[in-house]
Amino acid sequence: MAKTRPRRTAGKGARRDIAAEITALILTKLEQGVMPWVRPWNATQGGGRPLRHCGTAYTGINTLFLWAMGDAMGYSSRYWMTYRQAEALGGQVRKGETSSLSVYYSQISKTEHDRVTGEDHTRAIRFLKAYNVFNADQIDGLPAHYYPVLAPPEDRPESAHRGAIDTFFATLPIDVRHGGNAAFFSPAGDYIQMPPREAFHSDDHYASTLGHEAVHWSGGKTRLERTFGKRFGDKAYAFEELVASIGQCLICADLGLPGELHDNHASYISHWLEILKGDSSAIIHAAAKAEQAFSYLKAFSCGVPSERPEVRSQDTPALKRAA
Repeated sequence: MAKTRPRRTAGKGARRDIAAEITALILTKLEQGVMPWVRPWNATQGGGRPLRHCGTAYTGINTLFLWAMGDAMGYSSRYWMTYRQAEALGGQVRKGETSSLSVYYSQISKTEHDRVTGEDHTRAIRFLKAYNVFNADQIDGLPAHYYPVLAPPEDRPESAHRGAIDTFFATLPIDVRHGGNAAFFSPAGDYIQMPPREAFHSDDHYASTLGHEAVHWSGGKTRLERTFGKRFGDKAYAFEELVASIGQCLICADLGLPGELHDNHASYISHWLEILKGDSSAIIHAAAKAEQAFSYLKAFSCGVPSERPEVRSQDTPALKRAA
């Protein structure tokens, strides 16, 4: 997943639309299928709210925005601070690093004269202000506690479905790589990237997410070659996500996993509605493709050779699919 930086207003003297910059980043993350405040794994080693240099937790929109920024840039530290605060702590912001925003409401008093009554009235005017902050991951030389230390994973109850999970996934010839804060299938590299298993809330959450990406993997070249370009055009990506989400539900049902683990992909819902309203057979097509993907994946654990279909679509392949 590409790293996302906040939009900056051009021009040295131009007035920044702070609310628009914050909204732009949140929308970008949602359009990528990511709700920064909801995920089945821990995005940072420390967990919890973002923290100021003094350890005070951020509140309000700063919490959401810095969570989103940390997710977009892959930061692992919870601490954020200004350039001067970093210097005061003995740190140095690395050359070329880009700051993020921290916002607050300020207030001024304005006195107005009422010509009718001859009286003066004072009213308060609130306005949004911002200052630039850097994550501790962008700063060298800070005291050690500003940098997260990988804590040993907490003991978690063994999943009641662990046997079924291992049986299903162990035989899949997938290159699964672990690390980072994102889960996705890379068509170019033909591998699945997952956060560390211990970062997930449970083995069931891990299996559900891996199942979603495995459905994407099944549609890759040399396998099912699932493409939708000619039929769905620029909505092919969203349609592939619909197939993956249905396929994920089929895998979860087969493994006996709780239904609430299914990935809703809220940011695709509007696209799905448009697709389904414009093509009455689209949901049938999606369900068939999801069932085909599930059967293809299930065959590995049953010892049945999985073969590619004889008839394949020649549509343009979808781009990188990130869950």
